[in-house]
Amino acid sequence: MVNLTDLLTDLAAESAELDALVAPLSTAEWARATPAPGWTIGHQIAHLAWTDHAAQLAATDADAFYASVTTAADPARLVDAGAEEFLAAPAELLPRWRTGRTALAAALTATPAGEKLPWYGTRMSPASMATARIMETWAHGADVADALGVTRPATARLRHIAHLGFRTLPHSFAAHGRPLPTAPVRLELTGPPTSADTASATWAYGPADAADRVTGPALDFCLLVTQRRHRADLALTATGPVAEAWLDVAQAFAGPPGAGRAPKAPATA
Repeated sequence: MVNLTDLLTDLAAESAELDALVAPLSTAEWARATPAPGWTIGHQIAHLAWTDHAAQLAATDADAFYASVTTAADPARLVDAGAEEFLAAPAELLPRWRTGRTALAAALTATPAGEKLPWYGTRMSPASMATARIMETWAHGADVADALGVTRPATARLRHIAHLGFRTLPHSFAAHGRPLPTAPVRLELTGPPTSADTASATWAYGPADAADRVTGPALDFCLLVTQRRHRADLALTATGPVAEAWLDVAQAFAGPPGAGRAPKAPATA
């Protein structure tokens, strides 16, 4: 089990890595389009700032959090509207995101043990909330990196996203209106090496004798469950009908199914 302090340390590191990517950008570069339709780099950071604010509200004032949900003009546009609300010039948005993520960490740390926080359609422990924030920060950071043509190195922090992606297997099927599978699935991933002198780690979830299995690089699995890449562009292998179906619907985030990403066009001769 990973404790909350360790999760918040990894969340801070993930945020700092993305911060270092966007902080030097000019205002014009913040307006650069990302792979998410209609979203610029600024929208990506605004979304993170808005979600951090919502999570802090959930941890400190449940009534205010519920009010923000029930008074939304269009619940179907809640995410887009939040990004638009927080979107601002980098000189304003960047400090707001930094202040907000620090406040969220403090709020989660102060949450009494055993307490669940309200969230959209569910309730979450502080540890689960921190894990979800790591996942979202990494995923939106992937969009920013893609927009800038930057390749980010895989880190051991991916294990949080991989674990979340495995845990959300039932939700992935339910979100797509498919029957929940009854057969267990084994997930075996190759994580990044911790140093140049160490071998890659293997992260495994699910029964070792399960007939349905998914194997491949942890980075590819995380790109799949955050819907940042199409499965056709990833080195993941599915064995068995449940595993095969899962790779078509996998999503580590709550809510309705996302549109995902189209497969890359094949290179022309």
